[in-house]
Amino acid sequence: MSTKKTSLSLQLSQHLQQKILYGDFCPGHKLTSQRQLATDFGLSRATVREAIQDLELKGMVSTYPGGGTVCLNLLETHVDMPLEGVGDNFEFQVQVLEMRAALEGEAAYYAATRATDQQLQLIEREYNAMQVRSSGVTTLTKAKADLRFHMMIAEASHNLLVISFSQIFYNRYFNAIYGVLDRTLKKFGRYPDGISAQHTQIYQALLNRDADQAKKVAVEHIDYTRRQLAEVE
Repeated sequence: MSTKKTSLSLQLSQHLQQKILYGDFCPGHKLTSQRQLATDFGLSRATVREAIQDLELKGMVSTYPGGGTVCLNLLETHVDMPLEGVGDNFEFQVQVLEMRAALEGEAAYYAATRATDQQLQLIEREYNAMQVRSSGVTTLTKAKADLRFHMMIAEASHNLLVISFSQIFYNRYFNAIYGVLDRTLKKFGRYPDGISAQHTQIYQALLNRDADQAKKVAVEHIDYTRRQLAEVE
């Protein structure tokens, strides 16, 4: 193996590591294909393969036969989240909402300043889809759609810690998040009026790239949900 080839593969590996650490490639998302990387950087497939292998050894990606190379959640093996299965405990649901307010406020702030135009277009598409399916769907569908919207905002923050922790948090505590909405719907018989309007405020602040407003309305959105939950109890 030539020194030049090793140097080129390390350069590519370092470039991809930086893209991962800056959240340009999100956990769970596919890396650019080896064929495309070879074309983009004018490198041989063998050199690109060596760079990917270096990322695998560092535990940053995993390659699947026929499935491409997927970025791993670097916090997954280091964060122990207790009470994963708790979904119907009121006090715990309140704690989950308190954490969501902090997490989603930061995600919205950085998304407003760092999101690419393409990411904003995808958020806009998801927002419009949420408006269309706002009625006539199950509580579970509403909960999943809500988290998908907020996860897209987290990914647009280009903050690897926000993205990685959001993924873990939403996955581990989905039962509690779903439980909050289920309690509210059973009490009032409908989706809280303010939530849809707040999604609109968040969406508009992101499109305007108003970071302070995005953070403010994202936090208010969760605080509103927490107040609704308190009324139920």
